[in-house]
Amino acid sequence: MKIFNVQQYEKLNKLAYEEEVRRLQVEFLKLQEWVITEKRRLAFVFEGRDAAGKTGVINVMKENLIPKHIRYINIGVPDRTKSKHWFQTYQDLMPKEGEIVFFDRSWYTRATVEITMGYCKKKQYRKFMNKVNGWERKLSKKGIELKKIYLSLSQNEQDRRFRARQNDPLKYWKLTEHDLRMAKKWDIYSFFKTQMFERTSTILFPWSVIKADNKMIARLSALQFILNEFNYPGKKLRVPPDWTSKIQNYQISFRGI
Repeated sequence: MKIFNVQQYEKLNKLAYEEEVRRLQVEFLKLQEWVITEKRRLAFVFEGRDAAGKTGVINVMKENLIPKHIRYINIGVPDRTKSKHWFQTYQDLMPKEGEIVFFDRSWYTRATVEITMGYCKKKQYRKFMNKVNGWERKLSKKGIELKKIYLSLSQNEQDRRFRARQNDPLKYWKLTEHDLRMAKKWDIYSFFKTQMFERTSTILFPWSVIKADNKMIARLSALQFILNEFNYPGKKLRVPPDWTSKIQNYQISFRGI
């Protein structure tokens, strides 16, 4: 598992942020054109606590992409059929040739949210944890290129964002009773999150953790990270001078099972 927090972005003002977003979005469009031409199949998983900024990161990534070649997936609360046939539910949503799919939460909700809140049975949780690595290996054999990203949010920052939502007449609806109940189970969720990292961060599909207390830094770091993972034509990605050292400094060995 790798944790990213690129120092280059730590003192950006809003104007500099917008300029950097535009530069990286140009690169992301180059990446998409390569995916279309080469018929690649890219799946990006975004996980994290409530209010970590998953949707915001995805929106920045896909804002200027060609719409018919991308999909945004958030299945919300699964119905009984989806819950019973968990892997098949997500198997059916995998990218086709020439497509990028963004998962705003994914099959990994079973490893974190569902088990924390009691939405799934312990038997279902154990089955998931025992099978997910093998299932992902099968995805790889079918040509799926998967990147798993976790946005890491501190408890204090989550509290601040919840209060901001609660007091905003345009955003109050984003704060739900589920969010508040989840927040009270911070330590339980943390336990299962650690289990997820230890058992599912594999050499083939590792977890990459991005510190998300600063939304601007998180968005830029996520863009930078994904672009850095692929060699597409016309790539003009300025790798921050501290990028390699940051990866080494924050690298933690979670080999999975």
